[in-house]
Amino acid sequence: MNTNFPTVTIDVILDRHSAKEVLNAILHSILFHRLFGTVKPQTFEVLDVTMPGVADPEMEQLVTEKVDIFWKGIESGANKRGQIIVTFSEKKTKKFWFQVYAGEEEVPWEQWIVNAEMRQPKSDRDRQEFNANLASTLLKALNVMLTHTSSERGRTAVPLITNATGISPFPIRIAVKVGGVELD
Repeated sequence: MNTNFPTVTIDVILDRHSAKEVLNAILHSILFHRLFGTVKPQTFEVLDVTMPGVADPEMEQLVTEKVDIFWKGIESGANKRGQIIVTFSEKKTKKFWFQVYAGEEEVPWEQWIVNAEMRQPKSDRDRQEFNANLASTLLKALNVMLTHTSSERGRTAVPLITNATGISPFPIRIAVKVGGVELD
C-alpha cells in the first residue's frame, strides 16, 4: 500500500461530558474541508468555538455511527485512549502482470488521525481549566485543518476529480480504534 500520502494528526483530551460533541465537530470539520461536491454547510458550537460541518444525512449518519462506536469502545474497556482515522482515497485501475485489467482498488491520498484520550476533571476548578484547554485544542485543530488544506502539500495531494457526482468524488473510510484494536 502506498504510504506516501499526507497524514494529519489532531490530538485531543476529552471528558465524558463533551466527548461525543467534540468528536462529532472535529470529524464534520475534516469532512467540510475535504468534500468537493456541493456541500450544504452547518456549524457546531462547542465550548464557544464555532466549527464548520456538512449538512448531509449520509455524512451525518456516518459520523454519528463512528463517534458512537468510539464511545462504546472507550466505555466498555479499561483503555481510555483511541483513534478515529479518516482516509480519503481514489479509485484506480488495478492491473496484474502484462497490464491485464483486474478491477479497481482504493488508493489513499490523505489521512487524518484524531488521537483522543479520555480524562475526567475532579473539581469545578479543574473543569474550567479543562474546558479552556479543550477550547484551545479545538481552535488549534481548526488552524491545522485550514493550514493543511490550503498548503501546497494539501492541495497537491488531491487527485484529479473525474467524477463530480454526489457530495464526494472520492471514497471516504472512517476507522475507529480503541487500545489498538479496530472496532466496527
